[in-house]
Amino acid sequence: MNATAPAVQDSLPISLDDVTAAAKAIAGQVIRTPCLKSETLSQMTGAEVWLKFENLQFTAAYKERGALNRLLSLTAEERQRGVIAASAGNHAQGLAYHARRLGIPATIVMPQFTPIVKVQQTEGHGAQIVLFGEKYDDASTHALELAAKRGLVYVHPFDDPRVMAGQGTVGLEMLEDVPELDTLVVPIGGGGLISGIATVAKAQTRDISVIGVQAELYPSMYAAMRGQTSVCDGDTLAEGIAVRQPGRLTSQVVRALVDDIVLVGERDLERAVSLLLGIEKTVVEGAGAAGLAALLAHPRRFRGAKVGLVLCGGNIDTRLLANVLLRDLARHGRLARLRIRLKDRAGQLFEVARIFDQQQVNILEVYHQRVFTNLPAKGLIAEIECETRDRDHLDRLMEALSAAGYDVRMIEAD
Repeated sequence: MNATAPAVQDSLPISLDDVTAAAKAIAGQVIRTPCLKSETLSQMTGAEVWLKFENLQFTAAYKERGALNRLLSLTAEERQRGVIAASAGNHAQGLAYHARRLGIPATIVMPQFTPIVKVQQTEGHGAQIVLFGEKYDDASTHALELAAKRGLVYVHPFDDPRVMAGQGTVGLEMLEDVPELDTLVVPIGGGGLISGIATVAKAQTRDISVIGVQAELYPSMYAAMRGQTSVCDGDTLAEGIAVRQPGRLTSQVVRALVDDIVLVGERDLERAVSLLLGIEKTVVEGAGAAGLAALLAHPRRFRGAKVGLVLCGGNIDTRLLANVLLRDLARHGRLARLRIRLKDRAGQLFEVARIFDQQQVNILEVYHQRVFTNLPAKGLIAEIECETRDRDHLDRLMEALSAAGYDVRMIEAD
């Protein structure tokens, strides 16, 4: 695909000029994050992989850019009245942070069951928090009602030209820093980020492919672009892009400028989060890892390309992150739980432990089961959680246990 014809771009909600104007407006007020090549991920995927570290923004997400650009467009009278938004995540924090910097009162409506850590972080930026409804849609409706009642300026998280243009500065910086990029892989929730980035990419004089990524559980834009009805539900690791209804304005841009949208499953998202921490030593949330997840899920599509990935956010609960990392270790044989059937006689557990020692496998936890089992009264089960070097090491341990006469099986991770 060649650069999009000017007539097409002229009919869209934003243009390259809007994005460059946003870049000038927000310069010095957000971090110009690095865009660095990952040699290891490039070797793993067969693509030349460049990472845009938007998780290094002050609020750990790109959302600051669009929120700030919208705030800077307010009149003096609108600033005095204040702004309001509905968000349970990064938009809330980005808007609250920059509103406080600029002396603009901010109100954020969050669903009632928003994790307390997100509420506290947003309050910490000086915003007034209103908890309402069970879902984002409930909070959004209430925010619009409060905006009308109190005379506040509603700042949409994605379906706003100023917000879209602000998010597009991510793409502007990527192509300035790494002009040889030929493919940009961008997470899609409501579509604000990819709308801005695609506007920049398709205004270039050379071919640049723009590929969107959505979680399989929330394929709203994917379905909309195909004229399909989507079912969006479930607990996805990528909650930052778990949007049931894409924007009206963003859909126009995506339909005109985005080359394709791919879907990724939860395992690929978990693997991507783990790889980015293990290889790049950087913490990303599920949505922030969606681009890498796309390369893992669709390797042939991107092989040989010079790919820019946006690590769009790093706000992930530490307990959830720990769970993701442990699950990934289990799937790759680094952690395992083995169920071993023993005979009820002295020294059995010692003999099993001796085999673990011979195979140089570290035992982490031992659980003996004598009562709650359907084995005979003299039978028992030991469940042993252990740490191995890799899958081959684990296989050798299980072979050694079987050779010694033990009935052993692995309790698989989901």
